Amino acid sequence: MKLTVILPTYNPRSEFLERTLAALQSQTLDFGLWSLLVIDNASPAPLSPGLVEWHPNGRLVREEQLGLTHARLRGILEADGELLVWVDDDNVLDPNYLTLSREAFTKKPHLGAAGGRSLADYLEPPPAWYRPGIAPLGCRDLGEEEIRVKWDSTAPTYPHAAPIGAGMVTRKRAIQTWVDAIRNDPTRLALGRTGTALTSGEDNDMNLTLLRAGWDLAYLPDLRLRHLIPPGRLTLDYQKRIARVSFRDFVRVLDIHGIRPWPAIPAWSVPLRAFKAWFTEKAWSDPAAAVRWQGVVGQYEGRAKLRSR
Repeated sequence: MKLTVILPTYNPRSEFLERTLAALQSQTLDFGLWSLLVIDNASPAPLSPGLVEWHPNGRLVREEQLGLTHARLRGILEADGELLVWVDDDNVLDPNYLTLSREAFTKKPHLGAAGGRSLADYLEPPPAWYRPGIAPLGCRDLGEEEIRVKWDSTAPTYPHAAPIGAGMVTRKRAIQTWVDAIRNDPTRLALGRTGTALTSGEDNDMNLTLLRAGWDLAYLPDLRLRHLIPPGRLTLDYQKRIARVSFRDFVRVLDIHGIRPWPAIPAWSVPLRAFKAWFTEKAWSDPAAAVRWQGVVGQYEGRAKLRSR
């Protein structure tokens, strides 16, 4: 089974991208068994082809339509591997990541997508108020046990063990289901990050599409990477913004797939609910509480966009 590593990037930090590529260069899997695609997603300063010259099957492809979704679609189109390994430009994979991915998917023919541990590598110590998990940062560790997920049509929900975007591994035949589903759907095409906008939900959409198509998902704890976290992502302003947008978009993605754990609410009620939640969450008490409150407000905003059933 051949792999293609797909690395979409927009205006990357050079020191991060260098560490990401160095980790790929150190993979234990023979170069003949995997290829590398760096998708330059309309970066203002085009990337140099020299970034991938170290790999005999490395290519730099420029996608002019801005947006992570468009970069991913281009990567899928260009990929020659049966297995696609998605790497962000701030992910540092363990040396055996590709080898273990290949072994897992070879043994599990019904596995459509999987992920593992994405461990935070803070470039500076987090502020004293920061609590991991109060807002999504693309990091997680679900422990030592493998978790397998199947679709339950009788009680559909979003599985906590579904892969996150950092280090996600997908079978190309499975992810084609997602490509076909979103190709002519403007709403779903707009779920991915676009430039500096914090829009999110694309990974959730991919996972739910594969599950509903009959593919399994898995958490594989032996797959490990370090996620480089710069100080800017730990500021109070960023944490509040990413919490609000992520919860808003999560509600929207769930609804696309017929999952509605929270009922629709009228738009006029959002400010009133947010005011009440300010007290419920004690948002004034410390910065972490303010971030949690923003997540609640984001959920209300998402529910206000739902159509009544």
